Amino acid sequence: MPDTTVTTTTAGPAAAPPAPPPTRHRLALAVIVSAQLMTALDATIVNIALPSAQHDLGFDDGQRQWAVTAYTVCFAGLLLFGGRVADVVGRRRAFRLGLTGFALASLLAGLAPTLGVLAAGRALQGAFAALITPSVLSLLAVTFTEPRERARAFAVYGAVASSGAAAGLLLGGVITQYSDWRWCLFVNVALAGVLLAAGRRALPDPPPAGGSGLDAGSALLATGGLAAVVLGCGQAARHGWSSAIVAGSLAGGVILLAAFALRQTRVRDPLLPLRILADRDRVGACLAVGTAVVGAFGMFLMLTYHLQVVLHYSPARAGAAVLPMALANAVSGYQLGNRLMPRVPARVLIAAGLLVAASGLLLITRLTPDSGYLTPILPAELLVGAGMGTLFPPAFQLAIRGATQRDAGVTSAVVNAATQVGGSVGTAVLNSLAVSATAAFLTAHAPGPSAHQAALVHGYATAIAWAAGLLTAAAAATFFLIRAPKNNEKK
Repeated sequence: MPDTTVTTTTAGPAAAPPAPPPTRHRLALAVIVSAQLMTALDATIVNIALPSAQHDLGFDDGQRQWAVTAYTVCFAGLLLFGGRVADVVGRRRAFRLGLTGFALASLLAGLAPTLGVLAAGRALQGAFAALITPSVLSLLAVTFTEPRERARAFAVYGAVASSGAAAGLLLGGVITQYSDWRWCLFVNVALAGVLLAAGRRALPDPPPAGGSGLDAGSALLATGGLAAVVLGCGQAARHGWSSAIVAGSLAGGVILLAAFALRQTRVRDPLLPLRILADRDRVGACLAVGTAVVGAFGMFLMLTYHLQVVLHYSPARAGAAVLPMALANAVSGYQLGNRLMPRVPARVLIAAGLLVAASGLLLITRLTPDSGYLTPILPAELLVGAGMGTLFPPAFQLAIRGATQRDAGVTSAVVNAATQVGGSVGTAVLNSLAVSATAAFLTAHAPGPSAHQAALVHGYATAIAWAAGLLTAAAAATFFLIRAPKNNEKK
């Protein structure tokens, strides 16, 4: 097999830990991908349980997105800070701290008596996930150094990262139907305990990369700015895009994010060194995964309600109904991504994956209240899953390619932040578009049960059409932005 290594330079001879034996390698990979799967699952595991949680806690359709975005906003806003923490205190120590906090936050969210407490617990989950994710990606890079082994490891990681969200819907549906939606959160407590024990034995412990300190001010600006943008997008469902609260939130978010960017040019040890964004290939990879997640999360949210509210599926059946997407994702990620990365330029794989996923989303726009599962939902799931699986492995490799040992944690955080920003903003925007389109449809048509279902489906289709357009535009942008050769060639 041609060389598929992702070049990562080191600060010196002691920067990389000695390679563990093969058995330990396999256990290390199992721990890394399981931790990544846990954080990916929790971005969507609550989605399938939302109708049940909404009934129990009494919140409306305009508020439902906060059970998802409270997690993804804090995840995205604190990922850079988490990456810097991993660089300063050590990747394995940050990993263990993140797992412990994630378990406690899951317990709080599972016990929530109100939407406010649920959102707070989900926000804390996101904050600790922001420690776990950059730690595991940088541990993956320093654990697997042999070219063939690294290619396989990244193919597995990419498949898990991109299919975990769909798997979360399946697991959430089974748990919700046969137990209670709260167990979608409690399950993390046991899983985190197992990973803590296994990680102590299997994971390497590279020395901290160093740094003069942790810039908490930048973390607050990034998280606050993203939260304000998501708040504005979410409030558009209730108040309209031209309302004062929406405009004010969006403007405030942009100002905070601009202040964050300015601060990075002035502090001695920035949270996001701008040299990381000087690589156009890395920027293109981040753009690709961020926009891809917009389509995936939008489809998950809309299908969750369409399957349960319109088609009257049980939670378990609704979760099982998205399993083909996860399978297509996993097969595509390992078979296509792993086999084609050494032979096909990354920009071709990434752009093709986005276009295939966009074609699947376009099929969803043909939904009607009378549509069944076999058409158009199943073909759409297969196309979206195959597209995501094709683009994620090369995008992840490209994003951390060439990162120095000092910047490994924060570079890993950048690409993961891109996915969470896409999930946060995309879910809020698409939910608002769906609710607004539903309301407009009801205004224009005579009231009645059939009109209500038609309005819901019209809202879902409208939101997904916007997502398909975004992925198509991103495919063109990334194709022209990325200039990396094939992965078996040096950059």
